Amino acid sequence: MPGHPLSSRGTETCFSHGPERACDPGLSSVSIREPKTWGEATRMLWTLLNKPWLAPVVQKVQLFRSPSRDEVYERCVEAAVDAPPRAHKLGIRPGASRRHVFNDMHTPEYRAAVYTKVDGALQKTAYDKAAVGFERVRARQQAAADQTEWPWKVVCSVLLGAGFIVLTTWGVLALLIALISGSLLTFILFWSGTAVWFNLRYCLIAGSLAISRVGARVELGYRAVLWGETLHDDGVVPVMDAMIRNLLGDDPDSLFVPQGTSTGLRAPRAPGFAIPTEAMEQLQRKLSHLDEGTIAVCGPRGVGKSTLLENAADQADFGFVAQAPATYAPHDFLISLSVRLCQKYMDYENYPVPEFARLSPFHRLLQSTRRRLTALVRWSSFALPAGALLVLGVSSAARSLYDQYKNSATHTADTAVHAVHAWLREVWNGDAVVTSVLVIVAGIAWWLSRHDPWIPRSLGRLWSRLGAKLGILLALASLGSAFFDPQIRQLAQHVHLSTILVTALLAGGWFYSWTASNLAQSRATHMEIGYWTIYASDAFRLLAAGLGTYLVYILVRTPSTYALLADTDNPSRLAGMVAGALLARAAGWKPRPAKPHLVTRCENHLYRLQTIQTTTNTLSNGTAQIMSLGGSHATSISTVPPNFPALVEEFRDLLTEIADTLARRKKRVLIGIDEVDRLGSDAQALAFLAEIKAILGVRHVYYLISVAEDVGAAFVRRGLPHRDVTDSSLDDIIHVEACTLKEAKTILDRRSQDHTVHTALLAHSLSGGLLRDLLRYGLQIEEIQVKTRTHELAHIARELILEELSETLAGFRTLLGKQQWTHDTSGILSDLRTLCGHLKTSQCECTDGPLRQALGEFAHQPADARPLSADIADGARQLIEEAAAYSYFSLTLLEILTAPGLDRRTEEAKAEGPYGALERLAEARLELTISPHSARTLITRIRKAWSLNDSPTIDIFGPVLRRWSCPLHGSDSFGRRRTRPSRDPRLADPSDRH
Repeated sequence: MPGHPLSSRGTETCFSHGPERACDPGLSSVSIREPKTWGEATRMLWTLLNKPWLAPVVQKVQLFRSPSRDEVYERCVEAAVDAPPRAHKLGIRPGASRRHVFNDMHTPEYRAAVYTKVDGALQKTAYDKAAVGFERVRARQQAAADQTEWPWKVVCSVLLGAGFIVLTTWGVLALLIALISGSLLTFILFWSGTAVWFNLRYCLIAGSLAISRVGARVELGYRAVLWGETLHDDGVVPVMDAMIRNLLGDDPDSLFVPQGTSTGLRAPRAPGFAIPTEAMEQLQRKLSHLDEGTIAVCGPRGVGKSTLLENAADQADFGFVAQAPATYAPHDFLISLSVRLCQKYMDYENYPVPEFARLSPFHRLLQSTRRRLTALVRWSSFALPAGALLVLGVSSAARSLYDQYKNSATHTADTAVHAVHAWLREVWNGDAVVTSVLVIVAGIAWWLSRHDPWIPRSLGRLWSRLGAKLGILLALASLGSAFFDPQIRQLAQHVHLSTILVTALLAGGWFYSWTASNLAQSRATHMEIGYWTIYASDAFRLLAAGLGTYLVYILVRTPSTYALLADTDNPSRLAGMVAGALLARAAGWKPRPAKPHLVTRCENHLYRLQTIQTTTNTLSNGTAQIMSLGGSHATSISTVPPNFPALVEEFRDLLTEIADTLARRKKRVLIGIDEVDRLGSDAQALAFLAEIKAILGVRHVYYLISVAEDVGAAFVRRGLPHRDVTDSSLDDIIHVEACTLKEAKTILDRRSQDHTVHTALLAHSLSGGLLRDLLRYGLQIEEIQVKTRTHELAHIARELILEELSETLAGFRTLLGKQQWTHDTSGILSDLRTLCGHLKTSQCECTDGPLRQALGEFAHQPADARPLSADIADGARQLIEEAAAYSYFSLTLLEILTAPGLDRRTEEAKAEGPYGALERLAEARLELTISPHSARTLITRIRKAWSLNDSPTIDIFGPVLRRWSCPLHGSDSFGRRRTRPSRDPRLADPSDRH
């Protein structure tokens, strides 16, 4: 590589930073610009190489192709800087572009830092050893090539070509004779000491060293790949990440660059995103110490109780979650729970749930017949041609075997029939007394085994164990007979070595391709080329078909192998192999077991719960004479739906039998009842628990019931003078707390790869740690980023906080409008209307002066401190207190998260005491749901720890300072001038545009 790391190497590469593309000559990357003069096939090839999933493979190929130390380092730097987590952050803030990172990584200081991190790695030692070995072999080979006057490549190629021609034309013996003759000629030349011997000797030495050089080069490339992976993961990536954070300046985690990987946020109920929490661990501990019981799960709405129940049901061997909507009566809920139990158990035992069709019996019969005929036709379309071809192929061999063994087989069968006939006559006439006794005992044993068919079961086990072995032995014997056939052994000697090698290579390729096509990984791996989606399994299957077809073609077209295939006994051998395979497969067949009694009971229970059965019987009699005399009688019987006590008894009985059956298999049964906290008041929830209390307490069954905090509070007061239904219905309780900031970051990382520590802080503070709101705010942060096209947390937080504040205050104003007001007390409504107007009209930070002033005045002044507060009704005063407290909380978040230097101010706040911790922001949000007065006290202490004003102040320099950081005017907080609102912030650095 030329001296400077950015020197041109004759190619032009492109790298992407979001929606725009920038090209730097002289920088190599996986994403390569293609010449426009190439055809469509070339463009498709470059499109394939630009696939993200193919980038690691291309990098390994490049490392193997260019294994020098500088090339390995540069490839690792390019792969690291082009990785999406880093590439998307570059080009947004000044001084933190791809060019800056690439240039700095090639400075001696950073290069030394990278090598220091991986110093002593085993891959580095092996790479250095391989590099030294390759250079030594290359030097020896070059020295030998310099000694001869002949072109050693041409000489070695001629000798190898002549040897190959001799081998393929006259065989191995001729090649051996040629080698002996060549050795004799070489000895003569050596003895005479001519120049021919000198040149030929060094040509041969150079050729042999060339083979060693190829081996050393392969070893060096392999070691370069391993060393490159270690250098990239352990050296380049940590150093580059630290460098990028340093180049980004203050608050690097405040940069939010979504990459479209938030699938878990778009589908909050999707499975597979649960993470271990303290509540989950506590629940698992309680379940491990109980054999059965009822555990209540309580917590505020949206905290994640439903997720906890669903996760516990998924981890149980047999479990499900039933919903308890607010409009369900206990009787209806128990019917729904019974139906769900029966359906779940039938599905667990792999039996279909019966469908209650609305068609007539005749139409159902026609549909069933059509399905069976369709399956039969499909099976026959494969079975009949295969059977016909098999019969046609083995017909001649079968006729030959029949003619050969017809007489002996007929004689053996006649002898066996006469022997059985004579034995039966002796037993019938009483001549074989012992045999008669044994026959009687066998008959009695067979009758006694009708309830426990141990005899058929023993015979079936014997057949399943011996049948497969007999089939394999038959197939191997049929195949092995070919190796003992003298005629085949004689013909095999005429098969050339090249034919054997080609056949083995094709057979190995076919076996590998066919095996790979059946792997689950190949079925899931696919690539998109244009409008086509190609799966790896289809490609392997097509390759296997091609290799197999070509293998058959080679075997048929080659005379020596065709003679082997044309042996007259081959059809018999093939028939024996097929018969052995069928026998081995038949030995593994087992009849479908009888439907278990419990499954039948579940079916009957479903019929009773979901249908009304009616039976009508009619009897008519009479005499058909001149006068008609007779009578008729009709009887109609219909089922009555079970009442609540009968339903409870049947449910408990069925669940007990299911639990006992699964307990014998060491399986856990768990039933979750969710949404009980939606039943309205705590009195309604307690009444619901009292109604379904009869189904609780089943042996070997765990119940998990999600309840409101009021019900949980009633349970924890058991043993005190207060007693209610929870004391006798619940065995234990789990309080699901709001997630911590660390857990919130883990949850967002599991569902999205875009969120940083600071965006997680914003979502956690607004949600109070409630899971449902946390996911909603996480998705809303991405929506605001798309809407505003800004990547800074200060701008995103401002938009989100003001948007939530505007919606909340609008709701409070609607509630206040329902109160009674006078002319003297209506000023609060005017202040609230003015604040809502500022929230709607504020478009950017440079116009936030009136908004912040109005917000500060409203937030810092509670209802009791306002003029004429005594004339305000108690209900209106409570609403005003809540609105002012929420505004106070929003103002605090706005001042903390939108000011620069968040990391620095966070450390300063922590030093002030416990109220400076970031967790206190979410606690203040949760405290708002309890009391605005206690929340205001907590918020005031938080503001004191963060050195914020505790009273509204006149902002003099704020408009000028905010205009500097406004995303629509002036320059941003990092000094970049903004002149067009629609401009992408990534294009702010002119050095990154070409």
